[in-house]
Amino acid sequence: MPTASSEQPRRVTLTKDGPMLVEGPVEVVLDDGSTVASDRFTVALCTCRRSRTYPWCDTSHRRREKT
Repeated sequence: MPTASSEQPRRVTLTKDGPMLVEGPVEVVLDDGSTVASDRFTVALCTCRRSRTYPWCDTSHRRREKT
């Protein structure tokens, strides 16, 4: 297992009106303290909280117009 000093930083990409893209694998700690994990090479994290698969993005943000 690599030490903290030798690990490369994770890349996080913020997208306009869309999800936050994070290079994986990732472990996400939710506001209730529970954790979810993904071993995918990139994950899309929901930032609008409309996703049925929260915290993962399911593109629900595309179905609504901003007011």
